[in-house]
Amino acid sequence: MRARDGFDPPREHERDQARARRLEWVTIGFMLSIITLLYFTLGSSQAMKTAWFEDILSLVPPIAFLVAARYQGRTPSERFPYGYHRTIAIAFLCASVALAFFGVMLLYEAVLKLLSREHPTIGTIVLFGHPVWLGWVMMVVLLYSVIPPVILGHMKLPLAQRLHDKALYADASMNRADWLTGLAAIVGVLGIGMGWWWADATAAALISLDVLHDGWKNLSQSVRDLMDERPTQVGGSEPDPFPERVRATLLALDWVKDADVRLREEGHLLTGEAFIVPRDEHGLVERLEDAGRVLRSLDWRLYDLSLVPVRTLHPPGGG
Repeated sequence: MRARDGFDPPREHERDQARARRLEWVTIGFMLSIITLLYFTLGSSQAMKTAWFEDILSLVPPIAFLVAARYQGRTPSERFPYGYHRTIAIAFLCASVALAFFGVMLLYEAVLKLLSREHPTIGTIVLFGHPVWLGWVMMVVLLYSVIPPVILGHMKLPLAQRLHDKALYADASMNRADWLTGLAAIVGVLGIGMGWWWADATAAALISLDVLHDGWKNLSQSVRDLMDERPTQVGGSEPDPFPERVRATLLALDWVKDADVRLREEGHLLTGEAFIVPRDEHGLVERLEDAGRVLRSLDWRLYDLSLVPVRTLHPPGGG
């Protein structure tokens, strides 16, 4: 079985990919420090526990990205003739399932705390020989847990756009919105200090809803990608205008009478077919080869496009 040619990315793409990998390693390092600090300041606050668990789950997207990045650049083989570019979609799916599942579990636990009317307490600790309310320490740690992810998220977003990488974009969006988790947990801790027993569990429920929202949104996107949905723009559901650009380029060729395009996403690349109605069949093979070179120069994402000459775009009996 014939395998595809290997993908030869542009130089700027390789630089962006290398920078994205470095940022993901930095993200893992910061998240591990945040998880450790939160663990030692959890107390009996459900909001703190939920924020801690949310930060543990935040490790899943960068790990999934790094694993996928290791495989997706491999050269197609006889066993995998189409290559390994869908590994990022599979990693994206696994991360989304984990987020959605644990979002449900965390929400269930928070609601259970509310229904049981549990009254959490926060004690004191001794720092430098002086008693200090643990809640102040919790809030300092929560502030620290917000700053690095937000900065890293803003740094990843432009890379995700340039790489057309939806998994990296989802990870960056989660990092950028991490301040909501920290703010909710701080409010929960303050609520305990003011005697509002319900504030802690309510904050935990809001955090778990945010985790569930991220998981569900990313899960639906990854499923649509695996079902070969038409290409969409990174960070939204709007159709990518590139297929129309390909069609317009074909129609601009003097030997093309009519054309239509069918593209799908494979990770951050685009593949598919272009159906061409030629005005005549003279030198058709050479014309198709020239058209292929023109189309591949339009965008680095266009990896594998089959040019199919047809007599009509509307076959007899077709819809």
